[in-house]
Amino acid sequence: MYILETRMGFHLSTNPNDRAATVSLKGVTKTYGSVYAVKHVDLDIRPGEFVTILGPSGSGKTTILNMVAGMTVPTEGRVLINGEDVTHVPSNRRGLGMVFQHYALMPHMSIFDNVAFPLKVRRMARKEIQEKVAQVLKIVDLEAYVDRKPKELSGGQQQRVSLARSLVYEPSIILMDEPLGALDRNLRERMQLEIRRLHTELGITLMFVTHDQEEALTLSDRIVLLRNGEIEQQGAPGDLYFRPCTLFAARFLGNSNNLPARLEAVRGGRATVHLQTGAKFDAPVGHDVSVGDDMRVIVRPENVRLTETGAATESGDVKVTGKVMDSIFLAGIIKTYVQLDSGETFISQRLTHRTAQVPEKGSDVGLVWSDADSIILPPDSSIE
Repeated sequence: MYILETRMGFHLSTNPNDRAATVSLKGVTKTYGSVYAVKHVDLDIRPGEFVTILGPSGSGKTTILNMVAGMTVPTEGRVLINGEDVTHVPSNRRGLGMVFQHYALMPHMSIFDNVAFPLKVRRMARKEIQEKVAQVLKIVDLEAYVDRKPKELSGGQQQRVSLARSLVYEPSIILMDEPLGALDRNLRERMQLEIRRLHTELGITLMFVTHDQEEALTLSDRIVLLRNGEIEQQGAPGDLYFRPCTLFAARFLGNSNNLPARLEAVRGGRATVHLQTGAKFDAPVGHDVSVGDDMRVIVRPENVRLTETGAATESGDVKVTGKVMDSIFLAGIIKTYVQLDSGETFISQRLTHRTAQVPEKGSDVGLVWSDADSIILPPDSSIE
């Protein structure tokens, strides 16, 4: 038996092969009439991995989750769990746990009975049910609430009950569909940390669906970004944020400045880029490009610093100028919006502090960033 000790001193005995599973989607497609909800998706999830399916509304996120859960049958392709084809296997035989945005708790039952329900359906002995429910409620720090009804708990506590119910029968995979969407910001951030902690300590394979980019970046081992039912890009959060492969990926994850440019020279993995503002610099480029190609230069706002228009720059710096449109105070950060001389809007973002100076609206400023922080990507007419 495998013994796992959580930071709360709780010991959970289980078999590691039952606690984590592989998930594979092989050419999975789902159509509704002539409309593709998901199109030829191949995806492999490793045991114990936290994978977030991210994308805008209508991109196919929930459809993929439902096909793994067994609530939707693919039009084409196969779903495998631990190498076994489960494409046509009912949900209740897949060994899955599910957590939804709406907690789906039974209001007339106590917290104990809500969590115990999956075990009672499986006809476990009463003593074993009591032990397992007590253990899992301790994991989510709700052991003192066993006799309360759901309406007597806060939203975060109810979500933890829902999570406990999905853990109690020790599933090999947990699927979460927008589970934090109904919570306020502070509570959502606390629950993100709670989910991440439980995943780390229990080692369960976890598929998480969200349209919230910050949530995906915070929680995931790997992000799978969807667009129109297909995988646009996948990788570690840092890979997608710092090395997006497409303009859609760059714009969907985090804020970004987007400047039109033309390639003047290409040498190996670097290109000479000429902005419409007049600035010219060298930067890495990871695509097949040719001299004369129109491109987009993506710069993250946190990499842009404000200067005086006449201030000198160092080697490797890129500089543009413009007028301040507005500055917005957002607790820990200040965002300054600048209209460039060439007409585009540019954003500079910096950490705030008590004595932070905010540039006046209408003042002339310079915006400087390192050429190494430039991401060079082909244009995409479908999102511009």
